[in-house]
Amino acid sequence: MFAMIAAGIAPGVALLSYFYLKDEYEAEPLSLVLRVFMFGALLVFPIMFIQHVLQLERVVVSPWAQAFVSSGLLEEFVKWFVVYFFIFDHPEFDEPYDGIVYSASVSLGFATLENILYLLANGVEVAMTRALLPVSSHALFAVMMGFYIGKAKFQGRKRFYLTLSFLLPVVLHGTYDVILLTQEKWAYYMVPFMLMLWWMALRKVKQAKGIGVHAAVRSIKSQA
Repeated sequence: MFAMIAAGIAPGVALLSYFYLKDEYEAEPLSLVLRVFMFGALLVFPIMFIQHVLQLERVVVSPWAQAFVSSGLLEEFVKWFVVYFFIFDHPEFDEPYDGIVYSASVSLGFATLENILYLLANGVEVAMTRALLPVSSHALFAVMMGFYIGKAKFQGRKRFYLTLSFLLPVVLHGTYDVILLTQEKWAYYMVPFMLMLWWMALRKVKQAKGIGVHAAVRSIKSQA
């Protein structure tokens, strides 16, 4: 039991630590990051209930509907809602990269509890696959979300970037699930898809940090 819980927690905490420590300019309060992480974990139960009802009432029948509606749309909307309505106007959200930190927090909280429940049901043998695919993918979708939420707050065109911060994770999440649900040899498609996600995410991390540095320099110059 302890081994499964530890294996379920480890990848989410490791990924969150990675994105948190990347915030070299002004780290976010750890207490707030952990609260958002826990809030994300609590989202698992209402989302699982809604997904069960959608299947029970046959609202979601096809694999494509399950991928893009039950998983992609529902899960990413709830995570986006939390970041936008509880964090977007928070005083601690004071640089573009913070959007990535808080989006990753809520997403990895969700992914971590989901991972624990899955390992308890299926055994610790699948822990490595879960860490490399579902947990990592939630983090990478969150980077896309957080990057554009940061741009919405600090670079204008708020409506456009907020829309993109929601729709892009939905499309990526839905595509991920379609590969798993419809492809018999899904690994042939999943490996390049995950490599692409990592490339995109690391690029957005670098860009967000660059935007923050440039904004800080401009602020210092304006005060000089």
